[in-house]
Amino acid sequence: MRARRIVEGFLTGLHRSPYFGNSVEFVQHREYVQGDDVRKIDWKAWSKTDRYYVKLYEEDTNLRTTLLLDVSESMQFGSGAMTKYEYGCTAAAALAFLLLRQQDSVSLTTFDDAVRNQVPSRSRRNHLHAILAAMAAEEPSSKTDLYGMLREVAEKKSEKGMIVLISDLFADREGLFKGLRLLRHRGHDVLLLHILDDQELDFTYSGTTKFEGMEQSGELVCDPRALRTGYMEAMTAFLDEVRRRCARNMVDYQTIRTSEHLDAALAHYLNHRLGMRHSVRN
Repeated sequence: MRARRIVEGFLTGLHRSPYFGNSVEFVQHREYVQGDDVRKIDWKAWSKTDRYYVKLYEEDTNLRTTLLLDVSESMQFGSGAMTKYEYGCTAAAALAFLLLRQQDSVSLTTFDDAVRNQVPSRSRRNHLHAILAAMAAEEPSSKTDLYGMLREVAEKKSEKGMIVLISDLFADREGLFKGLRLLRHRGHDVLLLHILDDQELDFTYSGTTKFEGMEQSGELVCDPRALRTGYMEAMTAFLDEVRRRCARNMVDYQTIRTSEHLDAALAHYLNHRLGMRHSVRN
């Protein structure tokens, strides 16, 4: 219900994908070559030029998107209305609802230190139920192995498409970037939604506090004000490195707070699609 409200409140029209197909959106002419479908010949153009041209169109329904959802233990953290996992599930559900509404195909892979569940790619609207059921069955636990998961996805996804990674990225960074490079090398377009809680970004704790590691990293009792400067420097360096290396590998990256309305994720996704369309058209 939350995903449906978000999408229906945000979406005002159908998207246009960057792939040519058989929709009603005309793009351009191309000179006819042997083997082209004669039904696509523009006879008006022939009557004016005495040459055969075929019409090219944009297809609205052939994007293949794979949603990769982090279900590791660190995703259980939350200081607001939703944990990172709940927010990530809602983002994945909203994107799946949007894609299926546009008749695009979508699949889901949940993972921690291994692939936990996989829902195959479908474009039927009732496919959303399978995606929601897979997310509802998960209970975040264990550590995160981003490289192992991204490598497995790259090996199994032979057809080029869009990969949307939803994670807090609390894992080995070199493995993350190695996996992203592999996906890009295989020709996939990659969108990374980096989900973080406000407290992870702002660290506004005060008073003696016990911090518990959520992926077997122990406990720490301290005055957080004494740690804030060093913590914020480390967090800023972490985010800067992720942004810089994603840009280097042509991966579209967005940091999203769990306090933000999910319009932010949808807007970034649609802007990314628009950018894909322009890059292909040009």
